[in-house]
Formats: sequence, C-alpha cells, structure tokens
Amino acid sequence: MIEAILSLGGLGVLAAFGLGVASKKFAVKVDPKQEAILEALPGANCGGCGFPGCSGMAEAMVKGSAPISGCPVGGGETAGVIAKILGVEAETRDPVVARLLCKGGHAAAKEKYTYHGVSDCRAAALVAGGSKACGYGCLGFGTCMRACPFDAITMSPDGLPVIDESKCTSCGNCVAACPKKIIQLLPIHKKVTVLCSSHDKGAAVKKICTVGCIGCSLCKKVCPFEAIEMDRFLARVIPEKCRQCGLCVAKCPTKVIEDQLAGLHPLAVIGEKCDGCTECVKVCPVKAITGETGKLHVVDPEKCVGCRACVDVCPIDVIEMEPRAKVSR
Repeated sequence: MIEAILSLGGLGVLAAFGLGVASKKFAVKVDPKQEAILEALPGANCGGCGFPGCSGMAEAMVKGSAPISGCPVGGGETAGVIAKILGVEAETRDPVVARLLCKGGHAAAKEKYTYHGVSDCRAAALVAGGSKACGYGCLGFGTCMRACPFDAITMSPDGLPVIDESKCTSCGNCVAACPKKIIQLLPIHKKVTVLCSSHDKGAAVKKICTVGCIGCSLCKKVCPFEAIEMDRFLARVIPEKCRQCGLCVAKCPTKVIEDQLAGLHPLAVIGEKCDGCTECVKVCPVKAITGETGKLHVVDPEKCVGCRACVDVCPIDVIEMEPRAKVSR
C-alpha cells in the first residue's frame, strides 16, 4: 500500500517537473509593446477594426499590418497613446459616426404586404425584399439596434432606428447588420445629409414615400460650392466640399435633406479694420454682405448662412465666424 502511494507521489512530482520545464521551453513570448497596446485599447472587442478582438488588433499593430488609428472606439486619444508605445507619429483621421439614410417610417412609406415572421430585418428581407414598397427603405425590425454593443441605437415609434451620436463609436456593427445597407459611417462634423437611399425615378418614389428623394436636382443647382452630385436619381452630399450653408435643405421639395445645425449656423462678422476690397461681396452666395468700395462692409445676419466663403477670401483676415446667439445680442 505504502509502495503504491510512494509510486503515485513520485509520478506526480515527475509530471509536475515535466510540465514546469515544458511551460518554459514552449512558452509563447509576447512582445511587451503588444501587451502595452492591449492595455491601451478600450477592450470592447467589438470587431469594428476588422480583427478578432482587441488582442488581434494589438498584435497586428506591432507587426505593422494595422494602422495605429484603426480602433474606432478609442479614437484619436487611444491612437496617440499607441503611437508613443510604438515610437511613431500619431495618425490623424476624421471621426465618423453611423447615420441612417432613410426617413421612410410607418407614416411616410407604404407597405406592399403585412409581414408575419421573425422580427429581424435580415429574415424579413428574404421575403420579396421586405414589406416596404420601397426596395431601399428601412424595414424597421431593429436588427441594427441589437447589433450595437454600446446601446447607441433605439427604435422610434415610427419604426426607424435613432442613433445617439454621443454614444456611437463608429464600430460598424450596425452597418454590417443592415441588409439594406442604408446605414453608413459619415464624417461627424458634417451635418448636412440626404436621408434617402432610393435610386428609383421621382414618379415612382412619390407613389410609395412622401419623404424620399425624387431626383429633381434642385439641391444640386442651388449649391454654390458644387457639393452635391446626382447618383442615379439620388442626391448625395460630397462631405469634402459641403460648407453646411443649408441652401439645399431649404430648396428640397420633399424635405429629405437634413441639417443638424439648422438655426445654429455661425454668422460672419466683419471687423473694423475692413478696407472695403469687396472680395467678400463677390463670393457671398446669398448676397448677405453690403458696402461701398474702400469702406467698412457689413453682414446681414438674417441672410448669412455661415458658409465661411467670405472668411476664406478676405485678404487681411478681418472676418470671423461668431455664434449666432452672440451676434443676435
């Protein structure tokens, strides 16, 4: 009996010794930089970066196969920390946010049949493209909401997802989950957006939706900065060119263009040192600036749309943009 116990004990000690040696000999060495980067990442493991979790992203960054600004959740602050760890310069990337490009809720868009099935947009889309008469419209079953790991999406009573931009981390999960591909990641600082995805002709759109883009091109014609293009009967805002003047919003007959800065646009204010060169008068798209040559010019706050065109051309930099509330006082 004692011999058996000693034998088993000896085998246990031998096995423990062998495992200890093996753990050191075959241990996978982790780069200290990788561990530091993993510590710097937010740990959301959302997959928005395209890698299997934060550890995969950290490994790729060390190998140089992923950009240091690749984490959509951490943003610029995290990228700066990672840049210091790797000893490189931080990359700058304009922050983006998820936006729904559809306004066709229950009240505005017609249904072609009543759907009785799984409450999931992907499942509903398999049945003749979904119940919406518009083949491009939001189906409203909240698949994007459930895909969001940050609770940034809620469903409105009208059956449309509402995205809280203060919570959105641009991970892209909602974009991937939407079967209609009508959620896009757009620059957060650009507030003018065409909230429609339909490429149908205007006559067809009018029959099924009261808030759809009808491809009339009025927005493109009124834009003084060539910031709107027509893509198969659908207007699209070019973020790089858009000055957020809101002229397209006012002109749109179906009110499908949204301006999140409506009523909040800053106003141009001309300083006392203005030499009256008239350059600002020439470029103002709404004729909001008046004044004689060689004399101080003034801006009409009722007409100014805050496009900054005058600021850009002033040769002596005496025009500034001020908050509307401050100028109103």
